Amino acid sequence: MTSDLFSDGTESGYQPLAARLRPTRLAEYAGQQHILGPGKPLREAIERQQLHSMIFWGPPGVGKTTLARIIAESARAHFIQISAVLSGVKEIRSAVEQARQHKVQQRDTILFVDEVHRFNKSQQDAFLPYVEDGTLIFIGATTENPSFELNNALLSRSRVYKLRSLEDDDLKAVLNRGIADLGFTVEIDNDSLGLIARQADGDARKALNLLELAADLATESEDGGSRTITPAILEEVLQASLRRFDKGGDMFYDQISALHKAVRGSSPDAALYWFCRMLDGGCDPLYIARRVVRMASEDIGNADPRALTLSLEAWQVQERLGSPEGELTIAQAIIYLACAAKSNAVYTAFNAASADVASLGSSEVPLHLRNAPTQLMKSMDHGADYRYAHDEEGGYSAGENYFPEALKDRRYYHPVDRGLEKKIAEKLQYLRERDKNSTMRRYL
Repeated sequence: MTSDLFSDGTESGYQPLAARLRPTRLAEYAGQQHILGPGKPLREAIERQQLHSMIFWGPPGVGKTTLARIIAESARAHFIQISAVLSGVKEIRSAVEQARQHKVQQRDTILFVDEVHRFNKSQQDAFLPYVEDGTLIFIGATTENPSFELNNALLSRSRVYKLRSLEDDDLKAVLNRGIADLGFTVEIDNDSLGLIARQADGDARKALNLLELAADLATESEDGGSRTITPAILEEVLQASLRRFDKGGDMFYDQISALHKAVRGSSPDAALYWFCRMLDGGCDPLYIARRVVRMASEDIGNADPRALTLSLEAWQVQERLGSPEGELTIAQAIIYLACAAKSNAVYTAFNAASADVASLGSSEVPLHLRNAPTQLMKSMDHGADYRYAHDEEGGYSAGENYFPEALKDRRYYHPVDRGLEKKIAEKLQYLRERDKNSTMRRYL
């Protein structure tokens, strides 16, 4: 746990460039103008020193911890930082005790909990009373969606601020500050600077780490007065840097959501892009294959039943052959699904039937549909008057009812006017006309 706000500068030894450049005031802070621009509520709260409990939700390296420190500094509040990965109830109690001591001195205390989503319910509950009575001002940082990971009680007492990945221009500004702080002259052209910014993928800490590594490897001039970051050096530094992909976090679900929606929207190119993004970030292809099967049923269904078959076959190829053959077949399935006729009629019908089952109770099976394996059951009219469809015209028992009495004439499945479902709709309409005109229509 750390209770000091900033280093006093007396420490010796190496400090990473990203740590040295951590902003100490809003004027130095990069990005997040949607919440920190002039007139925005959070900026006004900071400037007026009107603190409230809050949660910063965003990807790594966008300044969540830094912003919490700036808020504490601007309000002259005591700052306590703990990590939900390393801390528990003991550390929370210690923070509360410190906060009480500072409260006596009329000084607020900010408890900053990094990766707060890793606290379980009891740990979150441990500091909730002290947030309510004003002993602590809580600031949490998370890369996960707070609505899924945090207690409702904690959420209701905190304001959530969504922090965004930094834009390339923001990162270039950070990199230029970094170049000025390296302690020696570095020559780098604007294109190379832009390449570092793009490779950092919205993460300021990563951008500065890449710059520092490139500067350490840079070629010194003959007089030793400067170093030049050449394209060859930059390539060596960047080739080991992967795009950001949180396999269990919110970004993971954002990307699979984008893939699914691209397929649903009949955009094979965008769907293929998101598929490759996920593979590039290290996602298990079998996970994607399983989701593709879901897409085939949810968004295509009977409009093109071949989509489900192709998706299952791609999954099987991935299991049997692995990469890269399996990934290629998954790509084939994704492109086919994106181009196929779309229908969510099966998905909608399934949900509607499930809702009826959940809400309408256990209706009895009509007598004519019941099984009658014994003489006793037959004597009780189980299966009586059942009409065997294969013995009737066109293999269809016109006018028959297969629902419980309370649900007769219910309709869940509404085929769309696309793909094979257009033919299915015509078939069902023909059968319903036969039902309507049948002299044997069963009314229970």
